[in-house]
Amino acid sequence: MQNILTRTLTVCATACALTFVTGCQSNNHGSAPAVATPPATPSVAAAPAATRSVVRIKAGVSDAFTDSSGNVWQPDQGFEGGDMISRDASTVIANTKDAGLYLSEHYGMSSFSCAVPNGKYIAKLHFAETFEGVTGAGGRVFSFTVHGHEFKDFDVFVKAGGSNRAYIETVPVEVTNGKFTITFITNVENPEINAIELVPQS
Repeated sequence: MQNILTRTLTVCATACALTFVTGCQSNNHGSAPAVATPPATPSVAAAPAATRSVVRIKAGVSDAFTDSSGNVWQPDQGFEGGDMISRDASTVIANTKDAGLYLSEHYGMSSFSCAVPNGKYIAKLHFAETFEGVTGAGGRVFSFTVHGHEFKDFDVFVKAGGSNRAYIETVPVEVTNGKFTITFITNVENPEINAIELVPQS
C-alpha cells in the first residue's frame, strides 16, 4: 500500500513539475512566441546645400576695397598670368559712384577662376579704359568667354563710350562643376578687367 501511494505521489509531482516548466516557457496559450523588435535605425539627415553668397573681387590691388554701398571687395586673386596696375587716385571715372573700383586693373591674363557652389548666377564684369596709350576705338581689343558666352573683339573704349568711363558687362551663367571661369584671348594690346562680381540667382 505504501509503495502504491509513493508511486502515485511521484507521478503527480512529475506532472506538476512539467506543467510549471511549460507555463514559464510561454504565456501565449499556444500562440507563437513574441519576437523582439529591433531598435529603429536613426534617420540620417541630408547634407545641407552649400550656401551661395555674392563674390566680389577688385582686380589690381592687394587690399580689400569697400564701395559706397558698404560692400567689401576682396583683393586681386584667381587670375592666371598677367600683372596688376593702379592709376592715380585723382583720376575721374564717369558713369559710376565708385571711381575707386576702376582705378586698378589686372591685365595680360589668360584666365580667371574661383570656386563657387553650383547654381545660377549673374556675372558682372567691370571695365574702364584708363591707359593713356589707348586714345580711341581699336586701341585695345580682346576676346573673352564666360561659361560658353563668347565676347569677340571686345573694345572697352567703344563699350564705355570713351576713356575713363565705367562699363559693366552682365552675363547670366550656370555653374555646374563648382568653378566659375573666364578665359581671355589677346588681339590688340592686353586684355584688362577692373573688377568681377558674381551674384547668386534663385
